[in-house]
Amino acid sequence: MEQVTESSGNVFADLGFDNEEAVLLKLRADLMAGLRTTIAERGWTQQQAAEHLHIGQSRVSDLVRGKWEKFSLDMLVTLAARAGRKVELSMA
Repeated sequence: MEQVTESSGNVFADLGFDNEEAVLLKLRADLMAGLRTTIAERGWTQQQAAEHLHIGQSRVSDLVRGKWEKFSLDMLVTLAARAGRKVELSMA
């Protein structure tokens, strides 16, 4: 029988990242996922998203492709605010 381990709620912590890095990675991942959802829900092309977010189309491409290493937490919060998303950060 295969052993199943219950998640802590943070996949990065479950993968063994130290607590501080796991929290930051989760925050970034959650913000990126929310932005991708907003872009899809609004039916924006990458060019339209770039105009709304005040960034270049290549940056939108990086965002929708999940290239998290190219975005700081600060930038993701800024983009979320520009997209009109309510930003709530939780350390839990």
